[in-house]
Amino acid sequence: MNRRGRPVNLVVVSNRVARGKPNEPMTGGLAAALLPVVEHSGAIWVGSSGRVRDGHQKEPFAEIEALGSGAIATLDLPAAHYGGYYEGFANSALWPALHSRSDLIRVSREDYVSYREVNAFMARALMRFRKPRTAFWVQDYHFLALGAELRDLGVDDPIGFFLHTPWPVAAVTQGVPNHRELITAMLAYDLIGFQTEEDRQNFLGYVAGELGLVIDDGVVLSQHGRTRCEVFPIGIDAEKFAQYAAKSASHPDVSRLRRSLNGERLAIGVDRLDYSKGLVNRISAFDRLWTEQPQFLRSISLLQIANPSRGAIEAYGNLQNEVARLVTDVNGRHGEVDWTPIRYLNKGFSQAVLAGLYRTAQIGVVTPLHDGMNLVAKEYVAAQNPADPGVLVLSKFAGAANELDTALLVNPHDIDAMARAIAIAAAMPLTERKMRWDAMMKKLRGHTIQQWSADFVAELEKCRIEKAAVAPLAAQPPQALRWLKSAISGVRLI
Repeated sequence: MNRRGRPVNLVVVSNRVARGKPNEPMTGGLAAALLPVVEHSGAIWVGSSGRVRDGHQKEPFAEIEALGSGAIATLDLPAAHYGGYYEGFANSALWPALHSRSDLIRVSREDYVSYREVNAFMARALMRFRKPRTAFWVQDYHFLALGAELRDLGVDDPIGFFLHTPWPVAAVTQGVPNHRELITAMLAYDLIGFQTEEDRQNFLGYVAGELGLVIDDGVVLSQHGRTRCEVFPIGIDAEKFAQYAAKSASHPDVSRLRRSLNGERLAIGVDRLDYSKGLVNRISAFDRLWTEQPQFLRSISLLQIANPSRGAIEAYGNLQNEVARLVTDVNGRHGEVDWTPIRYLNKGFSQAVLAGLYRTAQIGVVTPLHDGMNLVAKEYVAAQNPADPGVLVLSKFAGAANELDTALLVNPHDIDAMARAIAIAAAMPLTERKMRWDAMMKKLRGHTIQQWSADFVAELEKCRIEKAAVAPLAAQPPQALRWLKSAISGVRLI
């Protein structure tokens, strides 16, 4: 281990990767979050190239390129299984279940087979990156079974997993086909990280109730050994985002937006076009605001950026049509020849441009129905002008609400309450805005993306120490194991 407490060879795995170019659109919150981790840690980041390849590959092909002090390796996934893996099981079974939308689960047995096949394919691909003192850090719901596949290949290195989405209650988890087999496979990980304590408790509740396994202080004891379950709320690089915002005024997109406002206040929402984000409710809240409080007509407008994704999945196509119709209806009823209430854009922007758009907006609206963290909330706060910060209207069902508790917290199912919160945000005096922003920014600076990754990797290394210490004492009496647990709890990693 080096002086930073990082294993010599850290391999990060996710479905998506980012290229590290600030002027290119990000592919999602996970990719944006992992980018600085890999750039500064020296890790290698392995993920999908976005392409598929026909035929059977004896050895998965990877393209490798530098990314800061680290590197990225992208793979062409197998064409025969990609659809069932990605659009099928991952995003038509796991994603809706993880966001407590069991009614949207649409999946076949073949989809589950393909999901497992791609997890096995990725495990084989990772073997080429395995070196002495390797640790694998797997990201998100696309690879719940990857740890088990690595174990089947003989990997005894530490393997950690972090879930970027929520974890639902047991009754919802039980609606996922093959849930017992899948979650048993998850227990091959040494460490499983969650965004919130509620998510961790939901997972442990399922493991204890459905699988009947013993849990000791957050450690699950299973056929795979010990799996530690912990909470690691993800952060952002707040200072870097603030620098982007400060430098963004001259960007054409930002300057054109500012010139077009004519003194009106701007609210901004930035989301993937996904049913978990609460876009219909959000737009309905603005409609309610303009209808019930007409003094806000021509006084507040909404810039809603909604980048389409997963268009081949029926639920997403239906949502895109519904949101487009709703925007058209609201603009038709409230708009004027020289004023458009909602500016609706179906495209992505780079982090550098987004930072400038956030700073331009006096109100940030982040109102998902259910979200693991929602880094947009943190990005909006970090991008604000300290001398004249905007107000964050935040769903209480976003993981970020646990930290950003001086935002205006709302129930996204309560349209009237959201409309009132938007009105309060628009009228909030500078003194209160600065007080709320200062409190949130202090938390963002105190828990950065770098700290998040360091905490997780340190805990994963602790699992390595535990595993090495427990193995020779596995047959010892309970008194010896209690002593070992006490000794390990005092280990301090440097």
